[in-house]
Amino acid sequence: MYPEPNNPALKDSKISNPPRRQFTRQRRQLSESTRRHLGQAASLHLAKLQQRLPTNARIGLYYDGFGELPTQPLLDWCKRLGYFPYLPVVGSLGRDSQGQNDKRLRFVPIYRSKLLNVPTRIHRLGMKQNHHRRLLWARELDVIICPLVAVDLSGNRMGMGGGFYDTTLGKGHQSGVKKPLKIGWCYDFQVVDALQRQPWDVPLDGLITPNGLRWF
Repeated sequence: MYPEPNNPALKDSKISNPPRRQFTRQRRQLSESTRRHLGQAASLHLAKLQQRLPTNARIGLYYDGFGELPTQPLLDWCKRLGYFPYLPVVGSLGRDSQGQNDKRLRFVPIYRSKLLNVPTRIHRLGMKQNHHRRLLWARELDVIICPLVAVDLSGNRMGMGGGFYDTTLGKGHQSGVKKPLKIGWCYDFQVVDALQRQPWDVPLDGLITPNGLRWF
């Protein structure tokens, strides 16, 4: 499992986050066979997450298009247990009242058994996404599996810098709403002792890596 964050220096010193490229480079250096092996290892811990979910749970996933821990095992798990999987959509809400792009994500159902077979187009930010008329809000999901660059031992998450997940989940977190569960899914080398946290950051409820599941 994971060590406890019991080093007093981590609490007293000013934390400087490592550069994102450090982790993205490590991810891209992994071979496809290594990624598949680690993805399967992480999927063995999903049974512990299952204990907290209702029957027919709605699960938000994502495409692993940038060397992340593969998410196909998550889709396999959903299909096997009768859960309903969804994928995020960026930009479905147009612009907000200030004329800025609305960063709130909505989610579309996955009807295919393989992520590779889901019809997609590339968003201008580089990620794949599927469009569908049946869009759900994050609050309608039971779990969101959150992509991340790094995560610390307290559940603080470093994303890609776009702020989509923090914006999507921020109001619910501030009001104390428990749904959806926010679960990280990553390699063990992406887990660090401590990350700097900003007021708008939304921490994870749990983390799954090939090494195990940790609740925060």
